[in-house]
Amino acid sequence: MSQAVLRDEPLVEGGKTYADISNDVCRPLESFPTKIWWVAFAISLSVMTMGFSLIGYMLYQGVGMSGIRSPVSWGMMIITFVFWIGIGHAGTLISAILFLFRQKWRTAINRSAEAMTIFAVMCAGIFPLIHTGRPWYSAYWLFPYPNVMGPLWVNFRSPLLWDVFAVSTYLTISLVFWYTGLVPDLATVRDRAKNFWRKKFYTILSLGWRGSSRGWHHYEVAYWILAGLSTPLVLSVHTIVSFDFAVSIIPGWHTTIFPPYFVAGAIFSGFAMVVTLLVIAREVFGLKQYITLNHLDAMNKIILATGMMVGLAYATEFFIAWYSGVPYERFIFIQRAMGPYAWAYWTMVCCNVLSPQFFWFRACRRNIPLMFILSIFVNIGMWFERFVIVVTSLANDFLPSSWNYFQLSPWDYGVLLGSFGMFFTFFLLFCRVLPTISIAEVKAVLPAKEGEHHHG
Repeated sequence: MSQAVLRDEPLVEGGKTYADISNDVCRPLESFPTKIWWVAFAISLSVMTMGFSLIGYMLYQGVGMSGIRSPVSWGMMIITFVFWIGIGHAGTLISAILFLFRQKWRTAINRSAEAMTIFAVMCAGIFPLIHTGRPWYSAYWLFPYPNVMGPLWVNFRSPLLWDVFAVSTYLTISLVFWYTGLVPDLATVRDRAKNFWRKKFYTILSLGWRGSSRGWHHYEVAYWILAGLSTPLVLSVHTIVSFDFAVSIIPGWHTTIFPPYFVAGAIFSGFAMVVTLLVIAREVFGLKQYITLNHLDAMNKIILATGMMVGLAYATEFFIAWYSGVPYERFIFIQRAMGPYAWAYWTMVCCNVLSPQFFWFRACRRNIPLMFILSIFVNIGMWFERFVIVVTSLANDFLPSSWNYFQLSPWDYGVLLGSFGMFFTFFLLFCRVLPTISIAEVKAVLPAKEGEHHHG
């Protein structure tokens, strides 16, 4: 990014000094939580507790409490699993890929996006375990080691097993990448701490960081390596999730467009969730001068671009269903648009294809209330996209005698809501305990004022 662009569109507004940046980012960590934070935390924690209570009761009673019915053997759990994995894509994209491409506008938003990735993958991991019905028995078979009672191995040809490797690898690398970026900032918080236990807590987390030249050299090398490892994961993880569907012979699933289609959709929904969270964070924590309209504008452009890709994928699916000449494929797509689930399909189209079109206009891309509403619409639409993919192909299979109409049960709604409670509970705790903006990286892109020294 050229210096001219930096002058025209400042990354941090208000002519901040290095000391100002440290004070502003550390203020939420060093002050008592506000009433707004306590109210939001109480609500999210209550919703999460309700969700886990429902999960516990369901595991006691059986999976039949959910809306799963033959032939729709994949219900809300798999729909929401794919949804949360998609949400987790924007963090690694912002952190790793934009870092490798030297996009400096990422510096004020990457930390929150990385945290969002961790929490979204944690939420996603719950749902396959619920879906097994008795995870204390069935989860045992997901791990690739020989059975002690015989030469029985897991089925390495199953994409469901590929998911285990892909998601666990993605979570591990993302967590290490996120924590590595935190270390210099944790040292800053440590050095500012006045309370003994608080200082001890951040001393342990900062891993003895002193900001020496040698330390910075090793840190930058490690960060580059982790960015390089994370970049292919952005493409591979949701590609492998799409294989859950694409390697089957079910009409509507058996298609080669799914890997790029799922990756584009994941980035689309992930950036929408980042916009949702950052619009709230910049208001609640007073970070408007760091999370600027320029950052939000850039993210809205990516939402527009990936939304167009998703719309193209929808149109391509219909074209291929017609062009293939396979009656089963044609039937499934006609059912999606005009059958009993048409309400879900057109909700998906309106939210994912039509609503992002507002972002063609600069005034809309920089309108805070509008982008907040549209980002929520996008994620509603992306959940319905997974609903349409999973349910419409299974509800009307090859045997008309087995067709059935799928409906979510009250338990499904409760657990879905509980996953959002878990996500926001962890995010609110993150905002109170760790720096939400990368202090060192924001300082690195600012020209030093006279008499200042950059210590990270």
